[in-house]
Amino acid sequence: MQRLKGRHIYLRALEPTDLEFLYQLENDPTIWEVSGTITPYSKHVLRQYLENAHRDIYDVKQLRLAICSLKDEVLGLIDLFDFDPQNRRAGVGIVVKETANRNKGVGGEAISLLIDYAFATLDLRQLFANVGADNEVSLHLFKKLGFSQVGVKKDWIFENGVYKDEILFQKINS
Repeated sequence: MQRLKGRHIYLRALEPTDLEFLYQLENDPTIWEVSGTITPYSKHVLRQYLENAHRDIYDVKQLRLAICSLKDEVLGLIDLFDFDPQNRRAGVGIVVKETANRNKGVGGEAISLLIDYAFATLDLRQLFANVGADNEVSLHLFKKLGFSQVGVKKDWIFENGVYKDEILFQKINS
């Protein structure tokens, strides 16, 4: 895959050298709610994942890309998931590591690059995103990027003994 380059970041395919970053990110319990994870991953399992990360989106129905600074520092991950070429849609997921990299435009630029790729290259008609109702930063980000709130999934996520709502967003390429 070509590098998808923006003004401050670029997106690239995962590399074997991303193992340590992936290990730290996937085993961070503070993002498990977003990723749907409930148990840690071993380096062995993640190494196997990276060995298969080159597989085609049409085969595995997912595309995970590293979000990198122009200085080649990995800042986060962005995904297309539940890829459905027949109905021309996919979900978008993003995680930016550490608070130091958040609220600096990294997420917005990464999602914008992915939107352009999904609509222009993959010929998708729509993208969707699931955002926790209490995640004000992500709610604002998806609205700012032209996603429309189309639903609320009541009591969708159970975390720390509390049920939380999840907001469903869509962006339709007209």
